[in-house]
Amino acid sequence: MRSSYLVCYDISDDKRLRRVFKTMRAWGDHIQFSVFECQLTSADLVRLRAELSGIIHHNEDQVLFVLLGPAEGRGDRVITALGKPYTRVDAPCIVV
Repeated sequence: MRSSYLVCYDISDDKRLRRVFKTMRAWGDHIQFSVFECQLTSADLVRLRAELSGIIHHNEDQVLFVLLGPAEGRGDRVITALGKPYTRVDAPCIVV
C-alpha cells in the first residue's frame, strides 16, 4: 500500500542540494523549492531514505518526511496559498 509524503529538505551545500534535488525528482512531484510530494510504499521509503542518507551531511543538513496518509482514496490534491499564488513548478532547480 502506498502512502503520501511531503519530503522537505534544507541542505547547506549547493553541490549536495543539486544531488538531493535530482534524487527527489525521480521519486515525486516538485511542489515548491525544496518540497516534494511522493507516493511511497514502505520499501520505497526505506530506499529513498538510504539514497538521501548517502548524499547529505547528517550534522549540517535536514530532510523531513511528513506522512499525509494513504495515497488511495485521497481525492485530488488541493493546494492553497497565502501571499504569492501557488503555481506548479516544472522547471529544474538552478543554484547560482
